[in-house]
Amino acid sequence: MSNTAKAQPVPVASEYTALRARNVDFAWAGTPLHWVPGDPSTTHTINVLHLLLPAGERWFVHVYRQVLPRIRDERLRADVLGFIGQEAMHAQAHDQVLPHLRAQGLDPTPYTAQVDWLFEKLLGDRTLPPGRASEWWLLERVALIAAIEHYTAFLGDWVLGAEALDHRGCDPVMLDLLRWHGAEEVEHRSVAFDLFLHVDGSYRRRVRTWGTAFAALVFLWQRGLRFFMANDPTLPDGRASFREFTRAGRQGLLPRTGAIARSIPAYLSPGYHPSHECSTAQAVAYLERSPAARAAEAEQAPAAGFEQASAGPTGGA
Repeated sequence: MSNTAKAQPVPVASEYTALRARNVDFAWAGTPLHWVPGDPSTTHTINVLHLLLPAGERWFVHVYRQVLPRIRDERLRADVLGFIGQEAMHAQAHDQVLPHLRAQGLDPTPYTAQVDWLFEKLLGDRTLPPGRASEWWLLERVALIAAIEHYTAFLGDWVLGAEALDHRGCDPVMLDLLRWHGAEEVEHRSVAFDLFLHVDGSYRRRVRTWGTAFAALVFLWQRGLRFFMANDPTLPDGRASFREFTRAGRQGLLPRTGAIARSIPAYLSPGYHPSHECSTAQAVAYLERSPAARAAEAEQAPAAGFEQASAGPTGGA
């Protein structure tokens, strides 16, 4: 059953913001392997992001470029273009962490090769006859992205408020990467869902693809954590455990399992819209003080001024 105009979720207008990519850069030379001091399990639970996100976000961009010709709403088209720019930058930023991990003796290549195969082959373009089959596959992937973005916004909202990470003395460069990324996930949290509603909006598809996305994220995350713990050169017998995950959640170093569970009925509610959750104001406030985002702004400002000056006066004599 597809959503009708009457059943369309209502967004919160005040949560909307125009999107733009920020050309950030991070220096990893001073970041230790266990950047959550004394807590390799929590470190590597979050480090899984560096394994999953580059391939996943490049896949988002690839799918959305195929959907662009179908967008009939100009503001949504601008939002999707802003989303594409931000996600491409996210993929690049997390990719740059991987050489630093290799330099510290933890080569993620065996795992990232599997993730690349998942997004490029299993979820990639398929040779399908034009018509219903190819249309179905494209809409399935658009709905999958909307479901995944529900959880990237959830994580972004969590990390923006995770003061326990600061109290623990976590590496400030890694925290800035996570919070810059998290803030932009909150900024663009409605785009994937709005695009899904625009091109399809089937509630059955929303539920089905949520189940696929959630199961895949849980599987890939625990597999990534097990890989990191088993291959960490400083851990002679490193093992992942659910007990450690719940312990870190109680300490505020990771999301609580209860909060993750409550995110499920939120997304599956027929009236769900991402703008009902998280806070754009909180995200923008962090982006205004993020060291990496501020440095990117300072670097882009002279370039913008030069372009304006080069254009010369536009008025007549």
